[in-house]
Amino acid sequence: MMAGTKGKFITFEGGEGSGKSTQLRLLSDYLTKMGIGNVQTKEPGGTDVGLELRRVLVTGDKDKMDAVAEALLYYADRRIHLTQKIWPALARGEWVLSDRFADSTVAYQYYGYEHKIDRRLLDDLYAVAVGDFKPDLTILLDLPPEIGLKRSLKKASGMSVKELRHESRGLVFHDNLRKGYLKMAKAEPERFVVLNADKNMAELNEEIIKVVTERFGL
Repeated sequence: MMAGTKGKFITFEGGEGSGKSTQLRLLSDYLTKMGIGNVQTKEPGGTDVGLELRRVLVTGDKDKMDAVAEALLYYADRRIHLTQKIWPALARGEWVLSDRFADSTVAYQYYGYEHKIDRRLLDDLYAVAVGDFKPDLTILLDLPPEIGLKRSLKKASGMSVKELRHESRGLVFHDNLRKGYLKMAKAEPERFVVLNADKNMAELNEEIIKVVTERFGL
């Protein structure tokens, strides 16, 4: 379906407070200056329906649903996101930058929950909703969870809607998902680039631009 398109799909992954949305925006600004049309998006919440699902998934009590229910909702959001936004943009030749994609579901619902969900279920959901489509590049912003959670809570303090359902799970959960992310990156080194996110915003942006320009020959 995506054969012959010029657009690239770049995903940003990492734990809470790792700076994904900021670095995604800065990369978008750079691509625009280079004359490359691009779309900024996120999961969950990249579409109108996704915004409704986001409210359910990231607000409220942490125990209001289990890992299986979460995974099903995330994949419903992902399918809508792909069909309504990501694939159409790539077909137009635009680049798509997404704050989270399927790796987040594995990190949170599988590794974060300490394997309480069958990994085969996640693989089956991916096959049904996504097929053989994958990001061209995944930038993993790695950060100790205690630093990321502190950043995320500080950011949330100034927001009217507190999207803190995952933050409330505690340090062990977030340490597990960090380890999970690093395992996934080690398993797919051709797709993942792991960057230390515990540094100056501008310095990290320079590293990301270097990775993208070298990877895609800009």
